[in-house]
Amino acid sequence: MKPWVPGEIVVDPNGPEPLYSQVARQLGAAIEDGRLPNGARLDNELDLAARLHLSRPTIRQAIQSLVNQGLLVRKRGVGTQVVRTKVARPLRLSSLFDDLSEIGDKPESVVLINRVEPAGDEAIEHLETPGLARVRRLKRVRSTGGEPLAIMNNYLPDGIIDPADDELRDKGLYQLLRSAGVRLHAAQQNVGARQATEEDAELLDEKPGAALLTMRRTTYDESGRVVEHGWHVYRASRYSFNLSLTNNV
Repeated sequence: MKPWVPGEIVVDPNGPEPLYSQVARQLGAAIEDGRLPNGARLDNELDLAARLHLSRPTIRQAIQSLVNQGLLVRKRGVGTQVVRTKVARPLRLSSLFDDLSEIGDKPESVVLINRVEPAGDEAIEHLETPGLARVRRLKRVRSTGGEPLAIMNNYLPDGIIDPADDELRDKGLYQLLRSAGVRLHAAQQNVGARQATEEDAELLDEKPGAALLTMRRTTYDESGRVVEHGWHVYRASRYSFNLSLTNNV
């Protein structure tokens, strides 16, 4: 399949929207409406930059935002390709707080850490923001019915939200982000399992070595920016992940 020629992309260098975001938005629309079909290849970054009269870093950032959203994939020896025909609707993202509230439970939280601190290498890597100086670090124990259910850890770029402990006790993280105007769009999630450490056991009222479910999630807004990275553990005796699968063949 020949590379797709971006003849319909128009950018406004004087507009309020960043140039990379203008390119990403229009490429995303072409994927959604089928002008860029599944498997279509994009020109390389240099050619795209020349065609659109933009810098290569701008094109790279636009493409990376669509890679982050799961719309494009980079393949060695092939280039950048569309990996799904279209997105029917924005992905619905929910937090544990949202899920518990939806089924009628009353979530409770104990806030263990809520602070801004220098960004270490791990935080910078997970938030995909080279040069990031400071991050907000959160750690909470989420309970329901008086029983601890999960330990929630998060990194957020400093400045996205500035929640007080009371807000973190009464509201979910995604609820706070949405209230601050952050439009959650997509996430990469990893589910696994491990045994409880001494600290896990104490916080979750389990025995050391008890089975725990683990989840890592990196959440992106509509521009492809990482707005939070979370790593959580759940009591396997009290919690499970349900997935709905469809056959599109």
